[in-house]
Amino acid sequence: MAGDDTGGQSPAWTDPSCPVARTVDLVGDRWSLLIIRDAMDGARSFTDFQQRTGIARNILTERLRKLTTRGLLTQVDAPSGRRRLYALTEAGKDLFPVIVTLRQWGERHAFEAGETHSVLVDGDGARVPDLLPVAANGSPLTSDTTSVRRHA
Repeated sequence: MAGDDTGGQSPAWTDPSCPVARTVDLVGDRWSLLIIRDAMDGARSFTDFQQRTGIARNILTERLRKLTTRGLLTQVDAPSGRRRLYALTEAGKDLFPVIVTLRQWGERHAFEAGETHSVLVDGDGARVPDLLPVAANGSPLTSDTTSVRRHA
C-alpha cells in the first residue's frame, strides 16, 4: 500500500508532486493523528498513548515506530532512566495548526447542535479562535479563491 513504512526506505508516494497527498501518506491514518494530538496534549509514554486512545498495543507499537522513523516523534530517556518516552520533533509540532483545524471542523460538523465536546483554550483559558487562511493582503482565502499551480 502506498505510504506504508518500507523498512527505513522512503515511502511510495500516492501522488509524488502533491504536498497534501504526501502528508496524508505520512500521518493520514486515524491512529497517527490521534497519537500526534495526544502528544500535543502531554502524552509521553506508551501507556499514556494506549490509555488515551484505547488503541491495541500492537497497532500502537507500529504507529509509534512509524512516527519516530518518519521524524515526527523522537524517543528520549525518562527522568528515572528506566524507560524511553516520546516527544514531538519540530516536524511533529508543525502539525499543530492541522490538528486545530481538524478540531474546529469537527466542532462545526461532527456534533449535533448543543452536543457537548471538549474545547481548545489558550493559556488564559480563552477559546482558540477559528484558524482561517488569509491572503498576503489579509483577505480571507477559500477553495473558490485559490488554485494549485503544477510545475512541469
